[in-house]
Amino acid sequence: MSPIARTLIGRAIQAVTVALLVGVITFVLAHTLPGDIAMRVAASRYGADLVSGEAADLVTRELGLDRPWTVQLLDWLWRVVRFDLGEALVTGEKVTDELGLQLGYTLLLSFAALFLSLLIGPPLGLLLGLRAGSAMDRAGLTASAAIRALPPFVLGLLLILLFSLVLGWLPPTGFEGLRELILPSLTLALGLAATSSRITRDATASVVAAPYFAFARWKGLSDRQALLRHGLRNAGVPVIAYIGMQLVWLIEGVMAVEILFAWPGVGHALVHAVFARDIPMLQGTALTMGLMFVALNALVDLTCAAIDPRRRAA
Repeated sequence: MSPIARTLIGRAIQAVTVALLVGVITFVLAHTLPGDIAMRVAASRYGADLVSGEAADLVTRELGLDRPWTVQLLDWLWRVVRFDLGEALVTGEKVTDELGLQLGYTLLLSFAALFLSLLIGPPLGLLLGLRAGSAMDRAGLTASAAIRALPPFVLGLLLILLFSLVLGWLPPTGFEGLRELILPSLTLALGLAATSSRITRDATASVVAAPYFAFARWKGLSDRQALLRHGLRNAGVPVIAYIGMQLVWLIEGVMAVEILFAWPGVGHALVHAVFARDIPMLQGTALTMGLMFVALNALVDLTCAAIDPRRRAA
């Protein structure tokens, strides 16, 4: 069996495991939270001022919340096998339909952030790696450490303060066009770029110090030519592998950024599902985020195999 086939089979098994764990854990946590689920759902449907015991009883009978936990959980797992996540308890809409819309916004934000981070981080890291030990390198490392130390919501608040309140250039929240995409994507991109620039810098500095790079210089190649011909592949493997680790940070950061900027994505929906105790939406959004992580890591594995011949031959 080829390494690529083994990778795909391993990630498929991981996806099934994630689906089972997410479904069970979110279901148990939702039922162990304080408060009555039917009352929370009724409050989200009709408003907190109009909630009554009769409304909660109606919701309980309608949604089958009086069934044993095990029956409700097995029913959800059977729906997942049939690729059906059920209906949201609050809106009554299919969870897959709501997630399809919200996932589009999350992917738009994630890819925009990743694209911006790749424009900033690796090129800056290459530049610093070629000048390791210089004043510019030390300044870059200091700036990277400072940005990495800031949580996403703190960095987002600073960007809102600067670009929305002080300069008035960009809207602080919501989504009506691409202008609203700039601040949340930049918030995520700066955190990603701070790390990827450091990893790229270290990988490039290691390549520059290697004997084969010195031999390329001895042959008369410039630093740029030696890097393009002999260094990028060697420096690229650890960078791409570490980007896979950064995707965990991206998925976690998306949730905080979507809440801060009122971005209508999966993370934003997950928080509302927790408050409303909407178990199908809670399970669906958590499952979607877990499977996103598995899929992105599979993509990183395949990319590393594509640029490193040693992995294809393993």
